[in-house]
Amino acid sequence: MPETAPVMLLLVVVASVLFDYINGFHDTANAIATCVSTRALTVKTAIVMAAGLNFAGAMISTKVASTIGKGIVDPVNVTQMVVLAGVFGAIIWDLITWLYGLPSSSSHAIIGGIMGSVFAHAGLGALHWKGLEKIVMALLISPVIGTTLGFLFMLIMMWCFRNSSPYLLNKGFRRLQILSAAVMAFSHGTADAQKSMGVITMALVSYGYLSSFQVPPWVMIICATAMALGTAAGGWRIIKTVGKDFVKLQPVHGFCVETASAGVILGAASFGLPTSTTHVITSAILGVGLSKRMSAVNWMIAYRILGAWILTIPASAVVAYVTYMVLNPFLGK
Repeated sequence: MPETAPVMLLLVVVASVLFDYINGFHDTANAIATCVSTRALTVKTAIVMAAGLNFAGAMISTKVASTIGKGIVDPVNVTQMVVLAGVFGAIIWDLITWLYGLPSSSSHAIIGGIMGSVFAHAGLGALHWKGLEKIVMALLISPVIGTTLGFLFMLIMMWCFRNSSPYLLNKGFRRLQILSAAVMAFSHGTADAQKSMGVITMALVSYGYLSSFQVPPWVMIICATAMALGTAAGGWRIIKTVGKDFVKLQPVHGFCVETASAGVILGAASFGLPTSTTHVITSAILGVGLSKRMSAVNWMIAYRILGAWILTIPASAVVAYVTYMVLNPFLGK
């Protein structure tokens, strides 16, 4: 085994944990933007709650981690340089979109990053196209379901409480929204922290530390912790974009958004399918906004989100490809 192998493994683990941390503060808005914008919770309380429940959600399953670790490429056919470059591609794109306040998908970013680095290492033939088809379909369909559920939930609430006082209705739903936000934060942990678990386990198989793909408990703990700490750091730019600028929300709207989003994410995670928590919740917000009227949606923000959605996989793949080509001559030997 090359002398650089332990160093490379350490770099992969550190980069993956850093990605998880960035994912946490990048995607904090997914769990708390709506309850902050409706004043159901203060920012500080919402972030503390989200951090704790993100950790709890990350510890309950490794199905999504297995899909990420084995669905894109066979882990025994990749090198640690492939994994490292893939993670760097995702990190750089996440930071770019965070800087501009765009709620892009960390799920899309890590998938695109791994695809780009695998292509640089072994060509397109090394990719698992059937596995990628399942992953990409889940990422594409989940926002459609989120929009539909957000729209339907809001219509149901409008019909059920059509004779209620708006003041009393929002007062009651402000309390219910705390519960729905908690479930959303928990579901976020079940989906997002597992991406780094899958990446680290892929590197451990490549190194020879593991003979088969099985996420070790210590990997689960460090990834869940990094996600929770990142969530606690907050992501103010994206919270503003999602919670305030996109659609103006009242507590009843926030409850419908969070309930619809959590249902989609938990349902997908139970089948080991990765979803973009960012796009699920923004699509649910879109559905709720459409239930009011077309003009309730800030379509300029919607176009920016759509643009980031389209660009994320190819952009992170390109960054990962370039990273591999630059670093491999020095670290890949």
